[in-house]
Amino acid sequence: MFIEPIEQCRLSRRQVLNLGGAAIVATAILGLAPHDANASPRKAKARLAELTKGATLEKGRINISLPSLTQDGTRTRIAVAVDSPMTESDYVKALHILAERNTVPDVATYHFSPLSGRAEIVTRIRVAKSQTIIVAAEMNDGSVYYAKARCKVARGAGGCG
Repeated sequence: MFIEPIEQCRLSRRQVLNLGGAAIVATAILGLAPHDANASPRKAKARLAELTKGATLEKGRINISLPSLTQDGTRTRIAVAVDSPMTESDYVKALHILAERNTVPDVATYHFSPLSGRAEIVTRIRVAKSQTIIVAAEMNDGSVYYAKARCKVARGAGGCG
């Protein structure tokens, strides 16, 4: 039995460039495709444990100002203040904000030092739908404080209610 050899496949430079361009476009489209909102309270809690290296969480020392109802979930104002003297012996090292039901739980992390003067931030965050926002403050001594606030997004306001 005789098998004929397969002819070599030769591609021109133009064909190679077209294939490469198509691969780049396909990768870009897949990367820009909307992701499912797959965060959950369990994932947010696991991510918080990662960020704080499994430290025991204590309530207190954090004040969150977040509207209980917002018409626009794409830019919700949040203000966070941590009760700390911000001295060399007692200061906030990091402040983590997590959202339980956004696409990913991480919203922001802020780093502080005693030179910061105050451990306060005011910003706007995306709240994908009605959910709980978690704020954790890592202190320089390794302790971690946390607080939660609930925000409801009005239906049809761009936050998926």
